[in-house]
Amino acid sequence: MPQINRRIFLATAAGAATNLSSLFAAGDTAGVDATLRSGIVRRRIPAVVGMVGSETRTLYAGAFGKRDATGVPAHVDSIFAIASMTKAITTVAALQLVEQGKVDLAEPIAGRLPQLANLDVLEGFDAAGRPSLRPAKTPLTLRHLLTHTSGLCYDIWDGNMFRYTSANPATNPAKPGPLMFEPGTRWQYGQGVDWAGRLVEAVSGTTLENYFQERIFQPLGMQDTSYILPASKFDRMVSIYHREDGSDLKQDERKLPTPPTTFNGGGGLYSTAGDYVRFMQMILNHGAGPNNVRILQPKAVESMMTNQIGDLPAGKMKSFKPNTSSDVDIQPGHIEKWGLGFLINTAPYAGGRSAGSLAWAGLFNTFYWIDPKRRRCAVILMQHLPFVDKEAIGLLGDFERAVYRSLCGSTRLCDRDRHRGERRSVCGLHRKRGVDRID
Repeated sequence: MPQINRRIFLATAAGAATNLSSLFAAGDTAGVDATLRSGIVRRRIPAVVGMVGSETRTLYAGAFGKRDATGVPAHVDSIFAIASMTKAITTVAALQLVEQGKVDLAEPIAGRLPQLANLDVLEGFDAAGRPSLRPAKTPLTLRHLLTHTSGLCYDIWDGNMFRYTSANPATNPAKPGPLMFEPGTRWQYGQGVDWAGRLVEAVSGTTLENYFQERIFQPLGMQDTSYILPASKFDRMVSIYHREDGSDLKQDERKLPTPPTTFNGGGGLYSTAGDYVRFMQMILNHGAGPNNVRILQPKAVESMMTNQIGDLPAGKMKSFKPNTSSDVDIQPGHIEKWGLGFLINTAPYAGGRSAGSLAWAGLFNTFYWIDPKRRRCAVILMQHLPFVDKEAIGLLGDFERAVYRSLCGSTRLCDRDRHRGERRSVCGLHRKRGVDRID
């Protein structure tokens, strides 16, 4: 497996970044460019693509580093495996069916998915290490699945699930469980949205790939997003790297991904920064896409932006597979909540996103956030393990602060469409006209 070395990183630093033409005056984006360009060298990250949007426009786009160990440059339209960034798209699909009256957020989901009937809850382990199970009292609902309060946990971040699957490796994937807690009593990141994807397929009568293409991707112009990476786009795919036990990043075998035979609502999509910005712009526009095509009604989007888990905390995850993920705590010292599909920060980030912003990520260190208050969205794509590797989180934070310094020199809201008179001087990013539309 090719290994990242200093020569490759110095070449990356010396080489020109592949960017869209600057969308603002050069001084406005120089800081963001410099942050990403120097960041991947200092942090020894093979490649990064960053993009920022308003409701209708691309405000910044930059690509730095190499597609793979052969030294081919990354581009702003490079394709990444976005893993759990799939979940927000699955949530939109499920909410479309709710709007159509085909399913209800509160109905017992076993009526649609019999596999979710009669599940057990793991209460612990006896002295011999055998699991202690009891029948669940609360029927699972779509709301549980979309808010990670179902008890269907990933073994990466739940100690009891890790212990259970380690002792029971032949668990039948067609039959979920056991639940790690009574539904609705805890937030724990897990397989709920995976099963919400199966619900979309069961109710719609088609695969997630077909559903997403017809109902979300094509209307939004997301031409490079799919579970299937065709051979014609393979040269745009960024290779995945991994780090084990603190070592340097090593490239996994580079080959065309085998088309899946099933589609997972919790992960599996390939996409680009530009495509994901289009998706986030739909959220900023309260469910409307280009040319006012309606993806969701505003009420459904509002439910995605609103805390759905009451007093439960969200977003903090201890890892039990350190080569796959580090411990997750993206905003230490602060309480976070979960809407339908998104993590919601209740306090502003220092130098970054506003309180009430929406966010999540993908396992290979792809991250996004949507800031409704400032009407901005941003995505940063890397491609390595472990998740929330300290260098990836470091570059995410550097990028976010650089974006907000460039977007607004102060914390005051700046928006091109609202700039009038004296407000025009607040935001340097809007001094130059001619920003490309995304529609």
